[in-house]
Amino acid sequence: MTIAPERLQTIFDRAFGGISQARTTFTPQLTLREVGTITNVSTGIARISGLPNAGFEELLQFPGGVFGIAFNVDEDEIGVVLLGEYWHLRAGDEVERTGRIMDVAVGDGLLGRVIDPLGCPLDGKGPIAASARLPIERPAPPIMERAPVTVPLQTGLKVIDALIPIGRGQRELILGDRQTGKTAIAIDAILNQRGQDVVCVYCAIGQRASAVAKEVAILRNKGALEYTVVVVTEGNDPPGLAYVAPYAATSIAEGFMEAGRDVLVVYDDLTHHARAYRELSLLLRRPPGREAFPGDIFYIHSRLLERATHLNKERGGGSLTALPIIETEAQNISAYIPTNLISITDGQIYLSPSLFELGVLPAVDVGRSVSRVGGKAQQAAYRAVAGDLKLAYAQFEELETFARFGARIDEDTRKIIDHGRRIRACLKQSELAPVAVPAQIAVLLALTARLFDPVPIDQMTEAEHAVQKAAATIPAQVIERLVTADKLSNEDRETITQVARQALHAFVPKAGSRAAPRPLTEGQSKAEAKADPKPGPAASTGPEPDAKPTGKAEKRS
Repeated sequence: MTIAPERLQTIFDRAFGGISQARTTFTPQLTLREVGTITNVSTGIARISGLPNAGFEELLQFPGGVFGIAFNVDEDEIGVVLLGEYWHLRAGDEVERTGRIMDVAVGDGLLGRVIDPLGCPLDGKGPIAASARLPIERPAPPIMERAPVTVPLQTGLKVIDALIPIGRGQRELILGDRQTGKTAIAIDAILNQRGQDVVCVYCAIGQRASAVAKEVAILRNKGALEYTVVVVTEGNDPPGLAYVAPYAATSIAEGFMEAGRDVLVVYDDLTHHARAYRELSLLLRRPPGREAFPGDIFYIHSRLLERATHLNKERGGGSLTALPIIETEAQNISAYIPTNLISITDGQIYLSPSLFELGVLPAVDVGRSVSRVGGKAQQAAYRAVAGDLKLAYAQFEELETFARFGARIDEDTRKIIDHGRRIRACLKQSELAPVAVPAQIAVLLALTARLFDPVPIDQMTEAEHAVQKAAATIPAQVIERLVTADKLSNEDRETITQVARQALHAFVPKAGSRAAPRPLTEGQSKAEAKADPKPGPAASTGPEPDAKPTGKAEKRS
């Protein structure tokens, strides 16, 4: 194919004319970029030179899409906490300012998702559909924008809802030695929010990947993941991610709270968070203090937990309830980090390894646990029985310890001990089996009315389940008054008590065949003694001479 020279000349003229016009109209634009240089890379941190205008906690970008937070802003260099894999970084690599602080995606698009503190999905379900972004570090709401805690947060656990109640907007610490059931209580609380219009955020800090996968599977199988956001940092992640994880989770929760919703956030656990911050601080040459923690270790947790509150109506009326978890060592609740968190929060739930070993689950030590706010929000039906129940349980624990030494006990003391055993048996509860409010009230009223006292101790589990099942027959108007009334009326109390009495009728031994429980003997532990299958006298004046201490605990049903 040949083209005439004249036509070819026309094409060239047109092309060069367009190029000339584009050249004359082009205005070069200069983009200001502030670039620094890496001088040193260590475990989870980097030191850079340059960037004279970088600010404290500003987000910096490294090669390979890795981000970091400016932590130490010194005269000659900047200490940066790295928020991702940093093995490819080398001294001499360039670092750029982003001009912003770290933020995280918020909104309904996060519900049902598993993400890391940077907002990246970890569940393989595609990108996150975020409606907005919020900084991870935000000031706590001022006092004038807060409202009193007036609405209870039901956990579904009888021992907590009755004796250590939690209100929406409260901060309740869960502490205990490792492997005592701290996470199980938090997961049960999340499961019980189904149908309660409460959004949950579960923040796993430095946990094993297998343990996190197990908790996520439980939430998914129980249908709780649809109203839950899971923020995860694994044990092999850089310490910087573990440090920012609870702040990111709190900002996600605040996004729902400011929309007028009630939120429950669980930090599992802040012991790993404190250790990660200590590691970063020591690597950045910050001066160590007690237990090598930096001097501001109290502040990093106080500014986190102060964001949990109940907003007033002008701010939407939402609430953020925080359940931080702390691991103690050898039951030492007076250690540095536990005492910090105890002084910051509004109460604590202490889990005793001794009770755990005896099979008393959940292993809540009622004597060392307290809720300083939740009692104001507790429903009237709980308040009607909680005081007597706690007093009777405390008397039982003291007398049980006393009777272990083989002291001779009278009839009244034996009745107190037998009643206390049944209180402990009723406060036991299986994992992942939250109990509804009407069923809890029926069991607790039956306890205070001493309807369980004639029931043999080895049939307490079946008897309690019978009362819970019978609670479904309570009239609907009575159940409604349990939630709305300011006081439990005598008529409603009698109605519920009668339902429980009918349910327990089959478990009460007939006259003439009643078997008395075996009295406590020397060496017996706090575990509940099995009932003697042989009929015995109605009262005992002391331990049986041939009784042998068993020390065996009742197994979990």
